[in-house]
Amino acid sequence: MKALVTGSAGFIGFHTVKKLLEQGCEVVGLDNINDYYSPQLKYARLREAGIHQDDIKWFQPTQSLTNPSYRFVRMNLEDKQQLFSLFQSEQFDYVINLAAQAGVRYSLENPDVYLQSNVFGFHYILEACRHFPPKHLVHASSSSVYGANAKIPFSEDDQVDSPVSLYAATKKSNELMAHAYSHLYNIPITCLRFFTVYGPWGRPDMAPMLFAKAISEEKPIKVFNNGDMERDFTYVGDIVNGVVKTTFTTFQDKLNYRVLNIGNGSPVNLLEFITELEKGMGKEAIKNYMPMQPGDVPRTWADQTRLEKTTQYTPNVSLADGIAEFTSWFKQYFPEPAAMRV
Repeated sequence: MKALVTGSAGFIGFHTVKKLLEQGCEVVGLDNINDYYSPQLKYARLREAGIHQDDIKWFQPTQSLTNPSYRFVRMNLEDKQQLFSLFQSEQFDYVINLAAQAGVRYSLENPDVYLQSNVFGFHYILEACRHFPPKHLVHASSSSVYGANAKIPFSEDDQVDSPVSLYAATKKSNELMAHAYSHLYNIPITCLRFFTVYGPWGRPDMAPMLFAKAISEEKPIKVFNNGDMERDFTYVGDIVNGVVKTTFTTFQDKLNYRVLNIGNGSPVNLLEFITELEKGMGKEAIKNYMPMQPGDVPRTWADQTRLEKTTQYTPNVSLADGIAEFTSWFKQYFPEPAAMRV
């Protein structure tokens, strides 16, 4: 059983690779290791999986030094010829596409890269799956597709035709593209709408890492919308368990396409989240209250009914337990070693 995990040097991708290897899968990881945030953090994640920076070469698989079932290849999704060659040579049973240009606010500043990576790159993944069909393609969508949806909790049946950021628009377009390819070429595809993910090895541009770093350095944190925000904060272990469960869950109907939320199912006020972080860090945060930012939404809340019915899995890590795990890791790795500084 062989799986491709794109975005494998990223936050969720790193944990997904680890989980698949624990379950006995052969895994090929793919990532371009771009500089959207510090590549050193990405190399540190790869190092944890036995892939050393000096051994990595473009388009050439690098064997893990610690796990014979893992190889890594540096590549862009937009590298069509090399991507097709990889699919042809490896004949993947499963494809988990976690690679994307992330970040709502960054999409306001650099829109071109979102179209290149999230639209064209995903198109090439679909084309590769068309010509070299896996048993299942699992694709990372986002709760951002719900936009400013006022109905809560957010259900997969809600209208998602009014994105409030380009990032969200690219994720919605991915779902439409996936539906078309599934229908036309009978490819089993699941799109997973992730809700705010946090945990060890997290992205440094996201609030949990930004807040923890600022608290540790006794610097102010930016609290948008004056703290009047709610997020369905979801521990990365719950996300990864949901991804893996979904990957190996067969379709029970002829549609071969589905959309599933993965969240905690319990929204948390931003100030409550900060309070838990303060407990874990052992310091009080200096708060700089600010207005709502363009592209942000006041609340997110995942309806988990369809995920639970489809996979028999329910995310269950509490905020207190998740924050404890995250802050324990953070204090271990920051600010030392130097390679982890971001």
